[in-house]
Amino acid sequence: MTLSSDFVIATAIGYVGLLFLIAYVGDRRARKNAGSFLRSPFVYTLAISVYCTSWTFYGAVGSAARNGLEYLTIYLGPTLVFVGWWFVLRKLVRISHSQRLTSIADLLSSRFGKSSRLAVLVTVIAVIGIAPYIALQLKAVTSSIQAVAGASELGDGSLKGVDDVSLALGVAAAMALFTILFGTRNVDAKEQHHGVVAAIAFEAVVKLTALLTVGIFVVVIGGGFEAIFASAQAKGIDIYSDETFGNRWVAMNILSIAAIICLPRQFQITVVENSDESHLRTASWAFPAYLLLMSLFTLPIALFGLTSMPAGSNPDMFVLTLPLAAGQQGLALFAFVGGFSSATSMIIVEAIALSIMVSNHIVMPIALRTARSLGENDANGVSRLLLNSRRLSIGIILSLGFLYFYFTRDSDALAPIGLISFAGVAQFLPAIIAALFWKDATVKGATAAVGIGFVIWAWSMFMPSFENSSPIVADLMANGPWGVSWLRPEALFGAGHLDPLVHSVFWSLLLNTTVLVVVSLLTNQSALERLQANLFVDAFRRTARADQHFMRGSAAPNDLFFVAQRVLGAERATGLFEGVPRADMVPSPEFIGRLERELAGSIGAASAHVMLSKVVSGEAVSLEEVMQMADETQQAIEYSQELERTSNELRVTARKLEEVNGQLKELDQQKDEFLSQVSHEVRTPMTSIRSFAEILLEEDKLSGEERQRFVTTIHDESLRLTKLLDQILDLSAMERGEQGWENRPIDAEAALQRAIEICQGLARQRNMRLTIGSRSRGATVCGDSDRLCQVLINVISNAIKYNDTLHPVVEVRSSVSRGRYQVEISDNGPGIAKAERKLIFEKFARGQMGKGAAPFGAGLGLAISRQIIARMNGKLELVPGRDQGAAFRITLPLA
Repeated sequence: MTLSSDFVIATAIGYVGLLFLIAYVGDRRARKNAGSFLRSPFVYTLAISVYCTSWTFYGAVGSAARNGLEYLTIYLGPTLVFVGWWFVLRKLVRISHSQRLTSIADLLSSRFGKSSRLAVLVTVIAVIGIAPYIALQLKAVTSSIQAVAGASELGDGSLKGVDDVSLALGVAAAMALFTILFGTRNVDAKEQHHGVVAAIAFEAVVKLTALLTVGIFVVVIGGGFEAIFASAQAKGIDIYSDETFGNRWVAMNILSIAAIICLPRQFQITVVENSDESHLRTASWAFPAYLLLMSLFTLPIALFGLTSMPAGSNPDMFVLTLPLAAGQQGLALFAFVGGFSSATSMIIVEAIALSIMVSNHIVMPIALRTARSLGENDANGVSRLLLNSRRLSIGIILSLGFLYFYFTRDSDALAPIGLISFAGVAQFLPAIIAALFWKDATVKGATAAVGIGFVIWAWSMFMPSFENSSPIVADLMANGPWGVSWLRPEALFGAGHLDPLVHSVFWSLLLNTTVLVVVSLLTNQSALERLQANLFVDAFRRTARADQHFMRGSAAPNDLFFVAQRVLGAERATGLFEGVPRADMVPSPEFIGRLERELAGSIGAASAHVMLSKVVSGEAVSLEEVMQMADETQQAIEYSQELERTSNELRVTARKLEEVNGQLKELDQQKDEFLSQVSHEVRTPMTSIRSFAEILLEEDKLSGEERQRFVTTIHDESLRLTKLLDQILDLSAMERGEQGWENRPIDAEAALQRAIEICQGLARQRNMRLTIGSRSRGATVCGDSDRLCQVLINVISNAIKYNDTLHPVVEVRSSVSRGRYQVEISDNGPGIAKAERKLIFEKFARGQMGKGAAPFGAGLGLAISRQIIARMNGKLELVPGRDQGAAFRITLPLA
């Protein structure tokens, strides 16, 4: 078997086709719910191995050949993170599931007040920081193809005369096309991509098997581990250098820890693609085991290559060139496929993750600000914009990787290129840790920290990589800007004695963390920041309340549906709004919160918040007030806990304080909900009054009849508003214990008769039969005749209004038994749903009308009625009826 570049390229294309097939079958099985294995913890763990790129496949051997055991740091950092998954990864996954996060940028943006500016900054840094990593993959693929092409006289094939730049350009273009076709088939960034995960898991098996096969082959032909190590020592190779475990070792461990958390592709697979939090438990031991197997033969391959290959051979290609040198063409091809798997898996997932960040946090905010009519005539306008922007982003991202390759192509080693990207994304780590564990971190602190870290990294590590291709950079490296030597990129503040990698990592992370802490302590959080901080930091304590949402305002359901349709598409929007009436009903804050989370899965948390804010108008209660109450309550709890710890004598007092705090929390929540509902009920007639008043002021061509109709509407809405305010004041006075009347003996039957006569007219209007059952001959109770009549009218009229059967009947009965006077009002209507029975006497609770009709009134009648009866020492309660309808009973003690 003679390898040629043509045959190798054909094999690579065939391998890509196989990946397409796996992804296609995986997606189909997942949609049919037939692919349970796709959601298994082992497939998830194998997909996480996207961390092992061509750097670990080829470059780790090169690193071992050049720097001894230093290569182990790339595996130790991720191992520590996954062994300690309970502390960081578990929290990331829990928050991602509850907040529907789609990326690193989305995580930080959502935590810090849904800041679009921070999201844009993180996205830009990620795109720039990952460019060297993509260049590394291009370099690895082109070098491996060239290694095969140079192995025989016929190896060049159709690539004869093609230089490495042209080859890399072709590889980048093919990778871009492959990634676009592979990873941009749907718009929901939070949706589980089971097909992609299955393909990445398959690639993980291929690259591991290939590397283990080459390793076993090398150990066999080298005479075993002992012989290989002995031969290396005999040739003077320092395997166990004391200098290995110095500052550089620590810095690289820090970078690998940051990388497994902060790399966009790792967040995509570990967090976004996680379908079950418990899978982390399996990954906590299975992924370190995978890394152990990947690194098992790295040092033997490196040592055998150094002792057996000609001087000047590229150590990064030992995995490929050792089988070629031994005439094992088939094994060399398998090794090439393994390296190609490592590169393609990284590029696919990284490009997908970055394209989602670009579309959600750069393209979408611009569209929201500049194109008000975006998608107005197209239900899928936003979806199409997102998909096209992601496809274009993938092309741009691969182009940036190629440009970096072009300007730094003279570098032989793969590992230093990868470390540049690791150090770049490590600038997110302080902000992420603060987001998860420090409530007082502010958006200004996080933005400033990430920004200063990026500037230091770009100056001290990213820019120096262009030293060989740019005279300007070379001059800055030698002399510093304007001749200021202590600002030289690799000798900042006079620290030129440090290793360049250690130097950049030290200064960038030190200043990053310092700025984060100092600026956060000097600035204040907004109300939304404090809310999100509590949700993130207390993610495990607040499970039951995770769905609470504070975007309380009014919005037409049709407007919300239109927004959902534009972003999610007609099918998903229809499913989301199933059961939600789109007429006069105002969607609940909980539904608006759910809609925001669904939108966030496609366009990111910040863009979703901005888009809904344009539709949802008004805010019932100041969020500042809500958070201030929460802060005060939290301070009281902490004070109580401190008292409990310091003195046994005060334990009882502390427990009482905790009970009081619980009651205060409940009262604060009730107050919040009450004010929210009041503001909505008041806003409705006020909006109507304002609208008709504006028409009267602005329209000169209205007829007299139209003007009279508009004035009548304004008058009616004013009366409705006045009645509502009177009810609220009345209820508030009674809740404060201000009775407003004096209980005295009254004739209860006379009040009942008056209420029946008043409601007879309403019954006739609705073609309803109001029947009078058995009546007591007389009953004297202590109370107020007008108030009792008010309650009876309210209950009877409700029974009339909410009865929509073909032959509606309302029956009224009264009786005296055991010293109590009772009135029962029942109907044969649809009754009250079981879920609503506990809420029917709450403020603003309104029963659902039949056939989707809007409910009557403000929902205060029964709440006021129950208070009135309670002031008369009686009870108003919902009781089982004789038929399927509702039945209310009023019970009062006889005087």
